[in-house]
Amino acid sequence: MTEMPITSRDNPIFKRLKKLAESARARREAQMTLLDGEHLLAAYLDAGGQPHTLARAASFGRERGAQLAARCSRAKAIVLPDALFAELAPVATPTGLLAEAAWLAPAPSGGIPLVIVLDDIQDPGNLGAMLRTGAAAGATLAVLSKGCHDPWSPKALRGGQGAQFVLPMRLGTDLVAWLRGFAGQSVALAPAEDSDFYALDLGGPLALVAGNEGAGLSAAVRGAAQLSAQIPMAGRIESLNASAALAVAVFEAARQRRR
Repeated sequence: MTEMPITSRDNPIFKRLKKLAESARARREAQMTLLDGEHLLAAYLDAGGQPHTLARAASFGRERGAQLAARCSRAKAIVLPDALFAELAPVATPTGLLAEAAWLAPAPSGGIPLVIVLDDIQDPGNLGAMLRTGAAAGATLAVLSKGCHDPWSPKALRGGQGAQFVLPMRLGTDLVAWLRGFAGQSVALAPAEDSDFYALDLGGPLALVAGNEGAGLSAAVRGAAQLSAQIPMAGRIESLNASAALAVAVFEAARQRRR
């Protein structure tokens, strides 16, 4: 694969990549994003994606990424000075490899619906982790409110580690309307409730609703769910982190479905 060196911030390719790195609007309009690192690129390729552009830092050895590069048959390859590459990287210590890639739209899976519903999750790492957890537990769909962080941002993608490539998502959703139309049981994960989550029958069509890291679920979304339930906890901790609570709940649903 022949590489094109880019050394100027005025280069149109660099400008395009920088917009994708910094702007949710640019990503949304182009339906494109940046994948950071070898692992994320490999997951994208395994899911059937093909990147448009493959960018490496000068210090990232060409041989190191040669195997992945060979799988990127349609990608334009560029190499950037380390300082210029660092302006695109989502982390303080860049991986040295980025890919410009189109959003994937995984086909809905069959089986009994197991939906994770996310209300205004604003931390990109948390959002990515919740999508990763849902995908790992066998969720069939993720429904995100309008107030959620962009799941295709580089930081959310790092947290998801490939979840966005395999888990169907509905973005910018009116959760109240969606929950009212859901033909199954919807459970809001909320503290200070009398209902014990572990006592519920979670074997049928199910939507698990998790709220914002600080404020929790909005009153409207919580009211639209059929019921609220808390995860019993021993000790003096008031509540679980939103990502941890969802992990406990979705894997309990998966456990019950294996019986």
